[in-house]
Amino acid sequence: MPEFGPVARPHGVTALGVFFAFGALASGLSSASLLTPGGVLEPMWRLNPRAHAGFVSLHVWGPLLLSGLALVCAATAIGLIRGKRWGYRLAITLLLINFIGDFANTALGIERRAIFGLPVAALLLWYLFSRRVRGYFSPAVNAA
Repeated sequence: MPEFGPVARPHGVTALGVFFAFGALASGLSSASLLTPGGVLEPMWRLNPRAHAGFVSLHVWGPLLLSGLALVCAATAIGLIRGKRWGYRLAITLLLINFIGDFANTALGIERRAIFGLPVAALLLWYLFSRRVRGYFSPAVNAA
């Protein structure tokens, strides 16, 4: 019986790993910015001043939440790049949470622009549930 080598990581999985690594960087820098008000990172909040106000109103919880998100995004990126099933599950979980949040923000009129995140999250979830990606993360393919 011929022995096959490891299955090549799909390019989209690599792209998602980079996407989550960028999320880790962005949320980590956002947390650092909240911990150093008026510092060199402060201008980044010009992109979304409402988010800044929301995180500032959470006091210490704002930076803690963003730091937690940075850690989970970093773990997801590592898991996806290494082909780990737990990374795949984390990616699905984070994208589902994002989808639900965007849906709630849109439906409740809190942030109308969140509607643009719905098709993005849906497409990413669709990709993760595709046969090829599920197969790549199956326990038999990338054991260990």
